[in-house]
Amino acid sequence: MLATAAAALALAASGAQAQEKLKVGLIATLSGPPAVLGQQIRNGFQLAVKQKGGKLGGREVEVLVQDDELKPDIAVGKVKAMVERDKVDFVVGPVFSNILQAIVKPVTEGGTILISPNAGTSNYAGRDCNPNLFITSYQNDQMHEISGKYAQDSGMKTAFIMAPNYQAGKDSLAGFKRYFKGEILDEVYVPLNQLDYSAELSKIAAAKPQVVFVFLPGGMGVNFVKQYRQAGLADTIPVYSTFTVDESTLPAQQDAALGFFAGSNWAPNLDNPQNKAFVAAYEQEFGAVPATYAFQAYDAALLIDSALTATKGDTKDRDALRAALKKADFVSLRGSFKYNTNNYPIQDFYLTKVAKRPDGKYQTEIVRKVFDDYADPYVKDCKMK
Repeated sequence: MLATAAAALALAASGAQAQEKLKVGLIATLSGPPAVLGQQIRNGFQLAVKQKGGKLGGREVEVLVQDDELKPDIAVGKVKAMVERDKVDFVVGPVFSNILQAIVKPVTEGGTILISPNAGTSNYAGRDCNPNLFITSYQNDQMHEISGKYAQDSGMKTAFIMAPNYQAGKDSLAGFKRYFKGEILDEVYVPLNQLDYSAELSKIAAAKPQVVFVFLPGGMGVNFVKQYRQAGLADTIPVYSTFTVDESTLPAQQDAALGFFAGSNWAPNLDNPQNKAFVAAYEQEFGAVPATYAFQAYDAALLIDSALTATKGDTKDRDALRAALKKADFVSLRGSFKYNTNNYPIQDFYLTKVAKRPDGKYQTEIVRKVFDDYADPYVKDCKMK
């Protein structure tokens, strides 16, 4: 009789545990000029959860959304609250690399899994790789290497390069220079969130490079592209870029961005069934064309779903959970996707170009594949503990 009662209690307890909501903390920049980037991450993740019936791996999901305000100290305080007070199972975010570097330790040191749907700095791909950190985007350098390789392959001999003065900006120019072997006429770092580029445009006009490469995300890119076009430079000096012209900035840039090139691991017109369905659903839900931020966040939700399906919803056994995440047993919107030993993706990369669709909306479209099944260059330095 006692054994029967004990078994019944154990069954009830396990049933109660099975009904516990999965808690996911989502942290992104949701205010100021870069807010559109964080909104895409939030929207992409929540769309995936909605399409899964509000569940991931069979468990009901509660998504706790926080704005990091693009301030590392604010971000640290908010993720600590998520981990210590809210007891989240996963943290998804952020947008910017300086925020990633601030939050990795407070999120992961206690065993919570951090999934970055955008930022992917070189140190976490290499010497500081972390078994509790998974990236669904790329290693920062890779997106910029696309432009460097294409400029080199196209016979460009001189370049003017520019990025914000923070880690991702430094990674971006390092990535461009890894493949571009011509002369760098000027390498300019501007303050994060600078919006006036009159001085830099004067430098470009005087230097007369064959190509300009810039990494200016969010509102920075909106202003730069408009000012570049207004200065009359767009007709004479091509711009290769990353996160300067994409679906988060094009609604504001519009015709000013037509013909600008970019590098990406994806584009809305990527021709596979899952991507076509995602783009259509996103546009219907949010009335806008999704950007890479949205698709990578959508994939982050699919990654969690695949891992929890494998562990039957269990998040307590961290070794099993990490192993399931590492398998990445889901169909990515980008197609080819697998994890390297540093928990960064091996994937394809493309040159894209801004176009105007028949319906009047703007999007980036694939011009050609530049890298196939490409791994980042820092993985050799990763000694995963």
